[in-house]
Amino acid sequence: MGLSEGTIRKGLDALATRDSRVAKALETVGYPAPRIRPSGYRTLLRTIVGQQVSVAAASSMWAKLEAELGEDFTPADLLLRDFDTLRACGLSRQKQGYARSLCELVADGELDLHALPEDDEAAIARLTQVKGIGRWSAEIYLLFAEGRADIWPAGDLAVQEGVRRLAGMEMRPKEPETRTIGEQWTPHRGAMAIFTWHYYDNPAL
Repeated sequence: MGLSEGTIRKGLDALATRDSRVAKALETVGYPAPRIRPSGYRTLLRTIVGQQVSVAAASSMWAKLEAELGEDFTPADLLLRDFDTLRACGLSRQKQGYARSLCELVADGELDLHALPEDDEAAIARLTQVKGIGRWSAEIYLLFAEGRADIWPAGDLAVQEGVRRLAGMEMRPKEPETRTIGEQWTPHRGAMAIFTWHYYDNPAL
């Protein structure tokens, strides 16, 4: 499960004691709500389905998949369907390739999403063996589904913009700089990532 509300608050409180910018931002926008997703292949599959499409389109595709495969469908269920059946659910050729890559690895036992390496970088490397799952998707999974406390998705544009506002920077930092900036917030970078989204989305700013 993802980071709990209590864990997020504890992490941010710890950071606020050593970073006045975090303390000030907390006073302005308050604590963020948790972002929690279930662990397992379905969460990764939903990530694949949602890539480069709107939230509404992704929800529509997922509903069609569940209608075709059943709400509790397994990787094997998806693998049994042909191209045209999955295309009717809205999955492009590319998405089907990514979805089959994930389902094949899980069905064959090559990817156990309930026994990923404890080391974060090793877990990211394992997840990115799936076609269509890059570092950002892997980090989001580890943060939202596994609640790993020190995950820092520096490639996320909203995280970058949140960091820019928090640090009073003129230009939005790119991924390498955002990753470097985030090092000061170890070992609570997961809570900080969730806070940067909250800070970025706050209408009062």
